[in-house]
Amino acid sequence: MSWYAAHIVMMVQLKGKRQSRFPVWENIVLINAASEEKAFAKAEERGRWEEGDDDGTFLWGGQPATWVFAGVRKITMCVDSDKRPGDGTEVTFNEFELISKEAVRRFVNGDPVALKSHDRFDQPEVHHTPIKKLA
Repeated sequence: MSWYAAHIVMMVQLKGKRQSRFPVWENIVLINAASEEKAFAKAEERGRWEEGDDDGTFLWGGQPATWVFAGVRKITMCVDSDKRPGDGTEVTFNEFELISKEAVRRFVNGDPVALKSHDRFDQPEVHHTPIKKLA
């Protein structure tokens, strides 16, 4: 068994209201699995399990809403994947390209900045359960 970091994307869908913006969270979850394909399947299962509206109590900006599983963006194998992750274990990474040192500074400070993402991860060739159609 190996440790993987799954990037699970969840979207907020407002109930009964047309949306022009779609809030998205990328939840990074540790998965212990025998292969990358099994880790991907477990991540999809986890994402579907996270869907819902907390028994009708979930609100986004004061509006009734629900979490919708949008998909698994990527799976990365943890460094020392055969050992249980601990303090200091690198579990995942993202690679970006920015246009200047100033843009890097703004990015680090959490300010808006344009960037190019370099996700060079091959997704496993597995058959996925269809995801609910997004409105």
